[in-house]
Amino acid sequence: MNDDWNNCSTHTCMMMNKANLAHRCSNVMLILNSLSVIFYFVGNYMNHRTVSTDFREFPIQIQFPFHATDSPIFEFIVLGLFLHVWETAIVIALLNSLILTLVLHVSGQIDIMCQRLREISTTQKSHSSAMKSLIEMHQRIISLSKNIDNFFSFVALIQFVWNTIVICSIGIMIMISLSTDVEGKSGLLIQSIVPYIAVTLEAFVFCFAGEYLSTKSKSISDAAYETLWYDLSISECRILLLIIVRSQKRLTITAGKIMDLTLEGFTSVMKASASYMSVLHVMY
Repeated sequence: MNDDWNNCSTHTCMMMNKANLAHRCSNVMLILNSLSVIFYFVGNYMNHRTVSTDFREFPIQIQFPFHATDSPIFEFIVLGLFLHVWETAIVIALLNSLILTLVLHVSGQIDIMCQRLREISTTQKSHSSAMKSLIEMHQRIISLSKNIDNFFSFVALIQFVWNTIVICSIGIMIMISLSTDVEGKSGLLIQSIVPYIAVTLEAFVFCFAGEYLSTKSKSISDAAYETLWYDLSISECRILLLIIVRSQKRLTITAGKIMDLTLEGFTSVMKASASYMSVLHVMY
């Protein structure tokens, strides 16, 4: 990424647009994960206050070898738990922001390559050096996308399995709170809805990143075909043909090398989660 930023001289605006978009998306994910933690603790407090007269209950199941419900030890422990959960949520948001930033950077490089392909036959001069730079740029794009896949493949698999379990668990809590008139209903809803949205967004970010990368990679072949190839030499046309053939193999991000991360995969996860939620609700 540093080399791409150092080498960009005529397409700085395009890269800045992608960087600003990644910055805004990262802020949204950080804020949403922070709100999910805040709402979880607030909802937990409201639930305990409504159900029981004993307010000295920790928001997370935890045991100490000493009496921890006296002030100010109880307050310090709750604060420590809040900071711990908030830190975990921020790390997860940063991980999601990282993969989205990398994919947006690759897509920006693809847009620059497509722009150069469209501009390659605007003059009647030789374009051998331009063709060479395009091949090198295409190879860098492929290499970077493979590195992203290798780094996030196992992480995406864990995220998929874990998000499915968490979505089912939180979803069944929401369904129970909506279908019964239990005490602390409002606290349970506050505790569940925002984390449910945050977890669903995590699964969506990974699937959207894979889908967006795949769609962008296909645009290289379209841009190469739309060039004025009939004004180029035979050797340059052959290079364009090789670029078109190589770009037919779309770039993607996989979940443990098992399945591609696409919006169709996200739909499958949501369908499976809804099915499990229905089964658990009937059993409950």
